Amino acid sequence: MPLKKDDSGRRWVEMEFLVPGTPEQVWQAIATGPGMSAWFTPTTVDEHVGGAITFDFGEQDCSDPSPPGVVTAWEPPVRFAYEEPGWNGDAPPVATEVVVTSRSGDRCVVRMVHSLFTEKDDWDDELESFEGGWPGFFEVLRIYLRHHAGQPAAIAHATGGHTDPMPALWSRLTAALDLDGANVGEHVDTAGSAPRLAGVVERIRQDAQSCEAMIRLDEPGAGVAVVGSCPVGDQTRAMVTLFLYGDGAAKTAAAEQPRWARWLHEFLDGAKAGI
Repeated sequence: MPLKKDDSGRRWVEMEFLVPGTPEQVWQAIATGPGMSAWFTPTTVDEHVGGAITFDFGEQDCSDPSPPGVVTAWEPPVRFAYEEPGWNGDAPPVATEVVVTSRSGDRCVVRMVHSLFTEKDDWDDELESFEGGWPGFFEVLRIYLRHHAGQPAAIAHATGGHTDPMPALWSRLTAALDLDGANVGEHVDTAGSAPRLAGVVERIRQDAQSCEAMIRLDEPGAGVAVVGSCPVGDQTRAMVTLFLYGDGAAKTAAAEQPRWARWLHEFLDGAKAGI
């Protein structure tokens, strides 16, 4: 939905999406540190009004680290809200509200609203960009809730930049992983020198903002792999993120992290050399 405004100076974007799970399962996933770390990025949440919320984007975020946000509403399992100062330079704080509404059949509607209070339109593009960034994460959330709700989770992430335009780099990346031409519902298995990923394709996205393939994994462990690329400044960024679940998730993530970092570094060096 497009950005909305009112006479009070409030500017906001809002999203609604349906997820599997009871309200308690959905609350654990969207309002706690372990839950958000299972499908978004490593997160810590002090579970009370006035507590801190911190997102660790690591190498995924090229900007300077932002200060922690502040929890402004904590009403389990229905409503969670927080405010983030310094999220984008001198922009006013962005306020986020998440509301969970139960539906029949162990499903819930999650409504997420991001708001700024300012008369200026300087940050409208950034505010609207939230709508484009969240849907991929919501797909990981759905898989987590459907198959792995409440299980231990760990993330392995590798990323790097290249001067090729996104379509060219994406074509090279998917070819190197034997994912070129893959369709939703197909079983895929990485080839060549890449670390092994095997599973079913859940999502394919290709547009001017990003390219992405999402795989529900059987190997190297139960979880989700997201292979993607997006333009960042005058470069294209390539990335591989593994969301791993179960009792062995941390051990598997620790083993996969250096493998993917090394492989992606060698892939990008080869791409620079035209190999």
